[in-house]
Parts: sequence; structure tokens; C-alpha cells
Amino acid sequence: MTKQLTDQILEYLDKYGEVTSFDLADVFKENHQKIIGAIKSLEAIGDLITAESVITKKWELTSEGQHVVSYGSHEAAVYNSIPDDGIPQSEIMQSVPFAKVGFSKALQAGWIEIHKTSGTAIVKKKVSSIEDITQIHLKDLTNLTDRLRSDYKKRKLIQEVVVKSILLGKGPNFLTKVEKLETELTADLLVNGAWKNKKFKPYNFTALGSALEVGHLHPLLKVRNEFRKIFLEMGFTEMPTNNFVESSFWNFDALFQPQQHPARDAHDTFFVSEPLHSTNFPMEYLEKVKRVHSEGGYGSMGYRYEWKIEEAQKNLLRTHTTAVSARMLYKLIQEGGFKPVKYFSIDRVFRNETLDATHLAEFHQIEGVVADYNLTLGDLIGILYEFFKKLGITQLEFKPAYNPYTEPSMEIFCYHNGLNKWIEIGNSGMFRPEMLLPMGLPDNVNVIAWGLSLERPTMIKYGLNNIRDLVGSKVDMEMVYNNPICRLNKTSHNSLQRQKLEGQKEKSIVQESNERENERCDVDRLGKFDKQKLVIFCNPSYPIRFIESFCGHMKPYIGISVSTHTHSSIQRLPNDLATFCSEYRNNDQDIDLDLTIIWKQIGIDPIMRLPGMHQILGEVNIARYLNRLIESYNPRILRYESNGALYANQIDYYLEKVHSMLHGHEFKGIKNKSRYLMGEDMSIVDIILKSLEKHKLPERK
Repeated sequence: MTKQLTDQILEYLDKYGEVTSFDLADVFKENHQKIIGAIKSLEAIGDLITAESVITKKWELTSEGQHVVSYGSHEAAVYNSIPDDGIPQSEIMQSVPFAKVGFSKALQAGWIEIHKTSGTAIVKKKVSSIEDITQIHLKDLTNLTDRLRSDYKKRKLIQEVVVKSILLGKGPNFLTKVEKLETELTADLLVNGAWKNKKFKPYNFTALGSALEVGHLHPLLKVRNEFRKIFLEMGFTEMPTNNFVESSFWNFDALFQPQQHPARDAHDTFFVSEPLHSTNFPMEYLEKVKRVHSEGGYGSMGYRYEWKIEEAQKNLLRTHTTAVSARMLYKLIQEGGFKPVKYFSIDRVFRNETLDATHLAEFHQIEGVVADYNLTLGDLIGILYEFFKKLGITQLEFKPAYNPYTEPSMEIFCYHNGLNKWIEIGNSGMFRPEMLLPMGLPDNVNVIAWGLSLERPTMIKYGLNNIRDLVGSKVDMEMVYNNPICRLNKTSHNSLQRQKLEGQKEKSIVQESNERENERCDVDRLGKFDKQKLVIFCNPSYPIRFIESFCGHMKPYIGISVSTHTHSSIQRLPNDLATFCSEYRNNDQDIDLDLTIIWKQIGIDPIMRLPGMHQILGEVNIARYLNRLIESYNPRILRYESNGALYANQIDYYLEKVHSMLHGHEFKGIKNKSRYLMGEDMSIVDIILKSLEKHKLPERK
């Protein structure tokens, strides 16, 4: 069909010489888009035709205007609905389409009048007949004056439409028949010499290939991949964890967890209604588990209760991946005896949790399991140190805990340098003999295991405070697209020892001077700064003083301009603010950072507004944004996240201290350890503290 249409267009051009695409659509009774497609095909051949885009404007009726042409204007409809003796106004409003506009226009034209002698508004005709001028005008849009067009456009009866078409003409190589161009030089054309008489389609060497549609990894998957690499580097084997639905037997009973344990209640566990029960169990093993629960054995008294198969058969969404570890250990014995193994898993588990900022009913569990002869608690502690060293965590503490299937059990804590406190990061222990011996493991085989969540380290890594920003229907897809690939600070044992030895050595004068020279050169080699235009609304009673120190620090590196304006809500501006940042009022063209400060009667905290973004509230948060902005330009000027997560957390800790001081709370805990608070590099905290020392701030409440 397309080929026939192109031939028809060429024949028409040969006969008439010039034509528009709209005319061709009328002549050939075809859709205009089909005509456009055929024209594009002809353009691709070469100089066969000439094509010029033509833009025309025309007036056409809106749907409301079409109603007027068909049924009369709104004012005429109101007039025609009034009987000779009049009609209540309320009836007109309910019975006539577009009555409100029509009533107003009819009154304005002097066609109707309102009588209120009886207490009810009665509408009567004021003239005996009318001429519907609006309908007459809309039937012939070509003869409308500019004033009438403007009036009818305001009434939304007509609209101006831009029409794009293509004007066709004969090209330098015009032909009435299209010869198919060859797109490639084939072997057949070369062998028989036919290529000499063929015409080839020119290659467009500047054309770009189509962009590939690619997916984006979720932050959880990025961090999961890093943990997986750590386990594989340590020689672990990944367990199959694709069975989300598990029986109570493998999830609880095989782990020596009693059937009356609170975790087996519906308020803690999601039980499956279909299928309700599982029946396929290794019966010999099941009998051993039953006996150790109800009667004891292997040196244990058991729980001394009546163990019920009905309870063990209940299906549920697994509450931990330790159920998979139990299956793997049992399978290991069934496959021909014990051999030392190291397993790991990272997958989803489900618990009937109350949803809040840090808990969901579905989360990921990271689990490591080691089974070998004569393992001790010391082996567990040693492997935990090695595992967490690869995450950059070297300060660990262990607290005794209770788990039904491990004895001894330990909670794992690490010291968080950013928060300056110990935080819990996982749980661990040695599997109980009551769990292992019924499986058939030798008496001198012990199993050590530990687990932690995937969501908590991911939230710390990406700076998220609410787990619902990471998982769920309210996740910002831009966060998924734009966040970088996760890189955990993995460190081997040897490199840690080497760093420790090197840290104990004093730096030579030559080395120190070289480092300072490198730092100076790094500052000199600045990249391109993305220009920013920011507006800050600030209460003059609580001026954002750190801006002065910030601009002074940044002036050697980027072009800064600060302008101040006073809102009409401010009756009297303090005298010391009249010259606020006056030395940075710059009208030059080459400005990188343009700050506009508007003194306005708002709350305590200033507000910064970014183009196309949300507001940033609070002096500390504004400082944090400016710090990140400068660091993205050159981290040597103001350090923040480029020094690692611990350094950034320390900055955040001190910023929170500053926030407390700005709001009138007691301010403790900041002590200068060296020239600057964070060491050799100036930070945004130093800039704020400098401004606080210079100006005594009023008390904030």
C-alpha cells in the first residue's frame, strides 16, 4: 500500500508540480499520517523530491461552539425558554444548558428583565423578538473581526489551531518511478558484477544507534551483591533459598524450638491457609525430633510436653533462613556422611511485625553457617571478626543472649564512630546438640552460625532513615535510578595489619611536604562547577550567619554573588544586617553560586528553595546541602562523604549538636582535637562554629 501511495504522489507531482500534504490527503482519501509516512520514504531515497515544512494557523469551533451552531447561543436559549407571562429564575437555571452564561448575556443584551414584586424572581421577555448574532457569527468564522474573535475566544467558543503540513515539489533527481536502492554490497553482486548497475542507499555514518532499554538495580540488590562477594571470598557455598513457604517442622521443630513458643503464634508468624498442611517428612528423623522434644535425649531433658504432629505440619511463610540451614545439614548427612562445610544465604523472610520506620513484615536475612570438627566459641568469635573486618568494622563486642536452637548465643555489637556509641548489628551462636544429633551428625561436630539483616546496612549506606523509602509502593524511582553502585570498605587481615604498622611510623618531613603539595595541586586542578541559583528565606531575628564565613572560604575557588532583600512583613531591619555579605554583591557575568537572601517574617529555621526541587528547612540542612555541592566540585575544599561513611556520620553528629545549640538546648561534646574539628581538613562544622563564635546569637525557643 505504501509503495502504491509513493507512486501516486510522484505521478501527482509530475502533473501539478507542487502540492501540500493536506491536499494529497484529500485527493487520495487517505489519513494525513499515511501521507506523511509516504513522503518520509521518498525523502530517504535522495533528491527525488523537495519537502518544506509549512505552518499555518486557523480558527475552529470548540465543542461548546459547535453546540451554539447547532442549537443556538446560550443567551438565545434562555430567551426562547421564557413564556409570555414569565418564568421563575430558578426554573430557567435548572432547565436550560449553559443557563448561567446565557442568563448573564441575555440581561447584558437587554433581551430579558427580572421582576421581584411577588418576592420571587420572575424573568420576563423585554423585547418581542431577537436575532441570534452569536450563532450567525460562528457559522462563518472567516469573516469575523479581530474583536469578535477575541470575545468568542474568551467565551471558549472558538480556538486557534496550529496546522503543520509539508509542501512538496520536484527534486533535482525527480522520477515518476521509484527504483529500489541497495542497502548492502553482497557477495552475489560482486561475483556477477551486477553492483556496477545498481544504486546504493547512502550510509549515514553520523547516525547514533538506538539507546538500549536497561534496568536499574535496587539498592538492596547492590548491597546484597557485595555481601555475597564477601562470603564467596571466604570460601562459603550459597544455599538454595527459593522455598518461601515452609512447614512448621523445618522452621521450628527441627531447630529444637518448642511448640508452645510465642513465636509460633499467629501474631508473630504468617500461617498459610492453602495448602494448610505438609505431609512429606523423613519419618525416621521426625521421630527423633519428636522424642528429643517430648522425652529428651543426647544428654538433654527435652521440654517434657506432648509433641503433636498436627502442629509440625502447619505451613507458614518462613520466619528465618535457619530453616534452610537445617535442611542443608540434614541433606549433608543423607548424601554419604559428614564433611566440613561453610554455607551462606541471603534471602527474604516474613514476620508479622508492626510496621514502622525500621520494621516491615518482609525483610532479608543474611546468614552464615560453618560445620566442622571440634569448633568452639573462640572459632565463632574469630570468624566473626574476620567477616566484619571485610565490611570495615573492627571494633566488636559480644553480649550473651538466648535462642532456642543455639547455646551459647551471642548478640553482636559494633562501635559506630559516627554515632559515638555501640549498636547491635547481628546475632550468633553454636547450634545445640538437640538440633544436630538427631540429624545424624557425629558427636564431635559443632556448627557455628550468625545472622544479620540486609535492610539496616543498606539504609546506613544510602542515608535512608525510613525503611518505607527503601521498600514498598512509596519508593522514589529516581532514587533507584540515580544511586551509585554500592562499594563496601572491604579490608583483608593482612592489609589491616600493614595499615596498623604504617600508622605507627612517624611521617618523614619529605613525605609530609609531598602530601601537602599534592593537596595544593588537587585544589588547583578544579573541574567545572554546575552553576546554582538559590533563594533563602530567613527571619532577621535569627540570621543565617554561617553564610558569611562560607562565602569567605569559597571565594578563592568559585565566583559567588550574594544579594539581600527585605520583605514588606519586616518593619525594621537590624542595623548589623544592612551590610550582610555586602562584599559578595557581585554583578559579573561569571558567577557560579548566586545566593538571594530574603529577610522575611518566618519561623526560627531559614528555608532554602532550589529550582525545580523541594524546600530545604533549617540552617544545618542548608549547610549540609552546600557542603555536598562543593564536595561534588572538589572534595579537597570541604570534606563530607568523600572521606567515607564514618567521617560523614561524624560530621552529621556534630551538625546535630549545632542544631541543638541553635534551638536553645544545652551544647556539649565538641572539642577541638587539632587545628580543625575533623583533623587536617576544614569541614562545614568548622565554618558554622566560626560564625557562632563571632556572633552571639539570641536564645531560641
